[in-house]
Amino acid sequence: MGEQQKLVRALITRRTYAEEAGITLADRPAPLYQLLVLVTLLSTRIRAQVAVAAARELFAAGYRTPAAMEAATWQDRVDALGRGHYRRYDERTATMLGTAARLCLDRWHGDLRRLHREAGDDPAALRRLLTEFPGIGPTGADIFLREVQTIWPRLRPYADRRTVAGAKRLGLPAAPDRLARLVDDNDFGRLASALVRVALGEESAGQLTRAAG
Repeated sequence: MGEQQKLVRALITRRTYAEEAGITLADRPAPLYQLLVLVTLLSTRIRAQVAVAAARELFAAGYRTPAAMEAATWQDRVDALGRGHYRRYDERTATMLGTAARLCLDRWHGDLRRLHREAGDDPAALRRLLTEFPGIGPTGADIFLREVQTIWPRLRPYADRRTVAGAKRLGLPAAPDRLARLVDDNDFGRLASALVRVALGEESAGQLTRAAG
């Protein structure tokens, strides 16, 4: 097995951010909304692990659907974020989560599959619609699409700039189609997520090489 294949084998053993947040991704309204919540939390200038912990606290409190999120009081949302140590942006984010839940209900009837159908599989159209949610900018839209390609397969291979940066750091192909040839189709989203961790310095080439054996 070549060095690239060893690295890729190690990369796809890593959990995605959605998995770490306890989200079992499926093309259904609740998990898609939960991914949107996680992306909102990841979009602030805060460590990814804190955002993941805060998402888990929100879901543990029962706020797994836009209806439940909106029904929670602002203070309830602040408290859940605080339990996840998401304290620097807790008040602003609690407001954004309530506003976004209302938008999801009003425009998409609580079902982001409707957003997908409106945009089709056009990444630019999907990014535009996603950035209409408060707190989600281009980077947040990229996170959503990078993770959701596991269940929206016609988006694959979706590689944002951080995925590409991680691939370059490891000496892997930067072109998404070439990168995709190194894994089975269903594993590309996991590979893309793992490469972002490399780009952010969460894992190094040395660590991955040792893990690959």
